[in-house]
Amino acid sequence: MDFHITENRIFANDEDGKLIAELLFPSQGPDTVCFTRTFVDDSLRGQGVAGQLMEAAAKELAAQGKKATATCSYAAKWLEKHPELRA
Repeated sequence: MDFHITENRIFANDEDGKLIAELLFPSQGPDTVCFTRTFVDDSLRGQGVAGQLMEAAAKELAAQGKKATATCSYAAKWLEKHPELRA
């Protein structure tokens, strides 16, 4: 799956342009973001797409020297397993 990365957002659309996966992480300060939303279309559930979104975000944030918190329950559980990214 090809993800598009923009400021504070990683997402994927299907061939018709429909949003099928998204991770939102607005800035919470100069060095911190907050994962607020993880969305995966029902057609992709159970295929590890949410984890792929989180891995893409981890790489992006590491490159920027940023850490993260989470209000999204999925992202919060993911961060528990990846303390190197936690703020």
